[in-house]
Formats: sequence, structure tokens, C-alpha cells
Amino acid sequence: MSHQRGAGRPHPSWALPAVLFFGFFALVPMALAFGLSFTTWNGLGEPRPAGLTNWHALLTDGRPARSLAVTVALTVVSCAFQTTASLLLGVWAAGPQRNRAVLSAVFFVPFLLSSTAVSLLFYALLDPNFGIVPGDTLGTTSGAFLALVFVGGWQFIPFHTLIYQGGARQIPEVLYQAAAIDGAGRLRRFRSITLPQLRNTAATSLVLMVVGSLTYFETVLILTQGGPGTDTDTAILPYLMYEAGFKSYDFGYASAIASFLVVAATTLSLLLVKVTGFGAMRSTREGM
Repeated sequence: MSHQRGAGRPHPSWALPAVLFFGFFALVPMALAFGLSFTTWNGLGEPRPAGLTNWHALLTDGRPARSLAVTVALTVVSCAFQTTASLLLGVWAAGPQRNRAVLSAVFFVPFLLSSTAVSLLFYALLDPNFGIVPGDTLGTTSGAFLALVFVGGWQFIPFHTLIYQGGARQIPEVLYQAAAIDGAGRLRRFRSITLPQLRNTAATSLVLMVVGSLTYFETVLILTQGGPGTDTDTAILPYLMYEAGFKSYDFGYASAIASFLVVAATTLSLLLVKVTGFGAMRSTREGM
């Protein structure tokens, strides 16, 4: 009996390569960065202990507070935009319409491009002198912010669309058939069947969006550089970390920002899992 219960289960040692890889390339660098946040180091020589100086500057300086506000705003607006678009596209792509596979493949193309290539493309398109969009979009605070939201959505909506497409295909067709017999229209079926069945899918997608938005960097660096101009209205925390480390050579302060981002992203992810009930792994097909 014990042999039958254990049949088909891989030995825990199979997970050892992945655990070692994650520990060496993720946990160890995070621990080193956290330790470096309590030092003063310009990249040369030995780091000098600085106590809580970097953390005190992070919590009391006005610029990190403004950058945190911009980061939160960018995360909220980006998640709302990407969730709405990817949910609708994913549900549509899971349907039986003609040319669905071809259009789905076309929609997925932007995700295959690197963030740097996408940012350079839109930087050229939004150029006030040679671009296709009239006016200086990146020269205003609102224009630069909306450009960051749109460019990020253009690249990553296809990925989340694929997630919702897979989730929508798992919804039993019998639910829609029963609702149609009861006279439910398309909108009512979407609201009463599709959305509840996709709650775990939405939780997964939302966690990925939040973590991705908190680590947004390449697009800000190329499109706005924390601007417009010498302003800091779109300087999110990852860009502030880059400036502290690679422009001011204050790697201790940059490590404090990086450690704060890790803690914030982990905390938000755990809260989302808790609030959405995804951690309980309740099946949306229970009782069928």
C-alpha cells in the first residue's frame, strides 16, 4: 500500500538543482544587497559601516517619497489598464471565431520583443520632431506618465491575455449552455459565469503585474529618464536606485532602495494571495 501511495511522486532530490539555482542567483544576491544597505560604498575599496544612515535617508528624504507615490500610481493605473484589456482579449481568444489562432499569434508578437527595443521604438514614434504623434508627449508630466502606461501595456498585455485565454478555455461549456437555456444574455453569462470562474487566473495575473510594475526600469530610463526635463515626476523607485548606484556611486543607498522594493513586492504579493483566496487553492470547478 505504501508503495502504491508513493507511486508517481518524484523524489525531493529532483528539486535540488532548482533550489540551488534559486538560492545562488536570487537569495544570495538579495542577502548581499541587504547587508550592503547598512554600509557606505562607492564601488572602490572596502564598504564602511554606516548603520541605519541609508535607511533613514530613504524614509525621510522627499525624493524617495515622491518616487514611491509615482511607483504606486503607475502600478495601479497599469494594472487596471492591463487587466481590463487582457481579460477581454483572453476571453475573446478562447472562443470559436474564425482566424482566432492567427490573430492570437499576432497579438503575442510585442511580448517577444525586449523592453529596450520596445522603448526605443516608441521613443522614435513619440519624438516631437519626427514622430507620428503630434505635440511633445514626453515633455509633459501627464503625457510622459500615460506613455509609460501605454508602452508597458502594449508589451505585456499579450502575456496576460495568454493567461486569461488558458483560464477561459477551462470553463465547462455546460455552464454556458445551461445559462442560455435559462435565457441569460451574453453580458449576464460573462458576469455570472466567466468572471467567477477566472478569479484564480486573475489573482495569478495580478500578482505578476504588481511585481512587474514595481520593477519597471528600462522604459522609464529610455523614454523619460525620470523627467520630463530635470523634473522627477516620473522617477519611480527602480530608476532612483539606478541613479543612486550608477550616477552618484552610492551603492549603500541604492542597496537600501533595492531591499525596500523586494520587501514591498513580497508583501504585496502575499496580501494579494491572501485577499483573493488564491492561497486556499479552491477549485472553480468544485462539485462538477
